[in-house]
Amino acid sequence: MSKEELLQELADAIISCKKDTVLAVVEKAKGELEPSEIIEKGLAAGMNEVGVRFERGKLFLPHVMMAADAMAAGVAALKDLMPEGASGSKLGVIVNGTVEGDVHDIGKAIVSTMLQSAGFEVYDIGRDVPIRNFIEKAKEVNADMIGISALMTTTLQGQKGVIELLKEEGLRDRVKVMVGGAPATQAWADKIGADCYAENASEAVAKAKELLA
Repeated sequence: MSKEELLQELADAIISCKKDTVLAVVEKAKGELEPSEIIEKGLAAGMNEVGVRFERGKLFLPHVMMAADAMAAGVAALKDLMPEGASGSKLGVIVNGTVEGDVHDIGKAIVSTMLQSAGFEVYDIGRDVPIRNFIEKAKEVNADMIGISALMTTTLQGQKGVIELLKEEGLRDRVKVMVGGAPATQAWADKIGADCYAENASEAVAKAKELLA
């Protein structure tokens, strides 16, 4: 089996949303591919496709949650193969959450999983999170970045609120801010003074690496 076929099989296993299938293919891939490749080009590629199908109404929330769970299990199965540096020399500390008034969780959860897989130390503080909690958690863990998700136009202002509070607390210069979610755009990120906007989980990882490298 070629490398491409194996990566496709990993992606397909995630799309199937079956944890057992994912673990079996990860086991098979262990001897053939680097752990980082298995995660980024196999499992994460499948997770991105799950996200696309969810947005198009071809998959539903329970599928996405099962796929995210399967991906987390796949990543955990590779932990012992990760070189010390992969987790030891962490790329940065990120606090990630969905703003107050917004109970959407899945996109943010995928981003957290992908960032973790890429070597960041991630504190996922959940959904419907008050603005103040983002700041308190960032202080507590000495975060390099805050990721703020908003899935409704009515909760977008929460992203602006987090940035304003960071300024008030004198932390804005040292904490980067990434925004995302369906109604968020690059123009919105520029308007509120965020450091970056990510459209999907893969982009979130790339932008975080760019900003924190």
